[in-house]
Amino acid sequence: MSHQVRMLFVCTGNSARSQMAEAFARYYGKGRIEASSCGIDPKGLHSLTVKVMAEKGMDVSRQESKALTDEMLRKADYVVTVCGHADEHCPALPSHVRKLHWPIDDPAILSGRAPEEVLAAFRRARDELESRVRDFLSTLAS
Repeated sequence: MSHQVRMLFVCTGNSARSQMAEAFARYYGKGRIEASSCGIDPKGLHSLTVKVMAEKGMDVSRQESKALTDEMLRKADYVVTVCGHADEHCPALPSHVRKLHWPIDDPAILSGRAPEEVLAAFRRARDELESRVRDFLSTLAS
């Protein structure tokens, strides 16, 4: 691999799923991956995202919620949408960019439910994203 692989994770609010994926790609990529995330309609980093990632020993509290830009798309090698809304609303990509779609349930939509139910949804999303990131990175290594 001649350069770092640039991965851009996109979801609707850039508050949970794409933020988690960004952190996992950076961590497991061990310097081989330049990871970033953004949202179609950024809402700010969700406090439970910070909590469930801290359970994995990762501090994401300084990550920021950002809006998707054309420049981000141009710089990416891979764009990974992690929700249906982002997948449907993702603009046309430059020809060199490969797009992947990982449909992950949005844990933030459960706000207002029992706290333990919401926390469990954030953990499920986190664990699924960790698995998908690790699986994807193993394909790059081969």
